[in-house]
Amino acid sequence: MSPQPDLEKLTPASQVTGEDAEETALLQEMLRHATEYVTNFRWCPPIDQVYFGCGVGGILAVFLFHFRQRIHGTDEWLWIVEGDLPAAYIVLDRACDPPSAVEVYCQLMQDWAKAVLEKRSVNVVFPVKAPPTPENAQNLMKRLNFIRQRLLPRWRANWPVK
Repeated sequence: MSPQPDLEKLTPASQVTGEDAEETALLQEMLRHATEYVTNFRWCPPIDQVYFGCGVGGILAVFLFHFRQRIHGTDEWLWIVEGDLPAAYIVLDRACDPPSAVEVYCQLMQDWAKAVLEKRSVNVVFPVKAPPTPENAQNLMKRLNFIRQRLLPRWRANWPVK
């Protein structure tokens, strides 16, 4: 059974807004992509509610999806990380808030990139919808460094670790 998230600092997805009209449109587009990503899995139950956790339009956004029923009897909530990099889902057992979801995401993507760069199988890491080329791995690592250095500290300041 998955833990219950703290919804107090989250924004219902229908009310997501950015710093201006352009960023709002980018965040709404990212929400559409996150929804498409998760609903493309056969195991995805009907979506009940969606919340916005944190993000920067066109770069990275974290959404919390609540499902009408548990996924295979376990999780009823999933974080979906979406942006100008591969999308991924994160279970709440591993991440209690949006910055934690981003931290887990960065680790999953780093594991994939390292496997590619070290010429190891990517079958044992989180699946990434990108060809496993050194160029893709290096580009992903650059984005992960940017996220860890520039975005995560700001988001973590708004979501102190409990």
